[in-house]
Amino acid sequence: MLELLVCALFTIVPDYLYRRYGQGKRLGKEITLYSVWFELRWGIVTCFMLTVGLITVIFYNHPSTTSATIFFRSVPIVPEINGRVAEVHVGYSQAVEKGTPLFTLDSSTQRAAAESARRKIVEADAALVVAKADILADEGKIQEAKSALQQALDELETKRELRQRNSGTVAEREIERLENLVTGREAAVFSATASKDAAQAKIVTLLPAERASAEAALAQAEAELQKTVIRAGFAGRVEQFALRAGDVVNPFMRPAGTIIPAEAGRVGLQAGFGQIEAQVIKVGMVAEATCVSKPWTVIPLVVTGVQDFIAAGQIRSGEQLIDAQQVARPGTILTYLEPLHPGGLDGVMPGSSCIANAYTSNHDVIAAKDTGTLRRIVLHAVDAVGLVHALLLRIQAQVLPIKTLVLSGH
Repeated sequence: MLELLVCALFTIVPDYLYRRYGQGKRLGKEITLYSVWFELRWGIVTCFMLTVGLITVIFYNHPSTTSATIFFRSVPIVPEINGRVAEVHVGYSQAVEKGTPLFTLDSSTQRAAAESARRKIVEADAALVVAKADILADEGKIQEAKSALQQALDELETKRELRQRNSGTVAEREIERLENLVTGREAAVFSATASKDAAQAKIVTLLPAERASAEAALAQAEAELQKTVIRAGFAGRVEQFALRAGDVVNPFMRPAGTIIPAEAGRVGLQAGFGQIEAQVIKVGMVAEATCVSKPWTVIPLVVTGVQDFIAAGQIRSGEQLIDAQQVARPGTILTYLEPLHPGGLDGVMPGSSCIANAYTSNHDVIAAKDTGTLRRIVLHAVDAVGLVHALLLRIQAQVLPIKTLVLSGH
């Protein structure tokens, strides 16, 4: 309607003023419905064509959409392990800081594993003490075996000397017995020495390895024990947290609840513009929006990103082929908009539906020296008609509460 009125100012209105005041024709006499159509048919047709052209120029160069939303991500609260809830630390809806405990799982199994690992460490330390005592005992056995060996050697030497002096004094069998005794006592020395070396090796290698394994098992058990306390990974707000003690949670099938990051929905909004505006929407364009959760307010924005793909065309490999007719609705161009000024989205709730406009600016092209005069005039006109869309957005912002509360029937 606004475009029609603007075009009428250049076609129908001047023609009517000329008929009424220039030719002196009277309304209701010479100027009737038939005479208006007959005399102003060229103006009416021209007005209609200008209106269509103006609407096309405005909507193409200054795109608008009602599919604008402040999207935000909700993160599921999922534990790393399965378990039964033992205690819940937060309420149904509550703000939490990073590291705040949310709930605790039953940790009896993990505590038992940690205690078993501690016992293993104590056992390894006790075995180390015993091994040191065994070394002392082995040293005593070695000394005893060496003394017995020396005694047998001395006795054997004495008997051999006596036999050399008088062969009939000492029997040959006695010499053989002493030689066998020396051999046995040498073996006893070797056995005691080997026992000491084994105990020494146990102290140096085996027992430290067993203690290290027990410490690693304790660290693993304590890590598993820490997993039973589920904490917030970031600052945010827990919403609709209906978890209660006794519930069973599973990291794959049964998440515990949902937490929304504190910065979610506070950065910008996302708008879906029609595919026809693919060549118009560029990063850096100025935009405006008005949201349902904050009526009567126009928020200045800037385009910070344009998605290179249209979601309606995505396919997922499966057992059936995709038919193009299955795409019932054409997709839109997802555009990322951020406030032009800090705090521009204050008061707008995340998830709110919005109406957004983007405005084309040809200032750089117009200011270029190689731009022709006619093209400058056309580009000036294209930029100027953006005022119509800006005015329409402000009208929508004013009537949005009335449309929502009255005309929608709620």
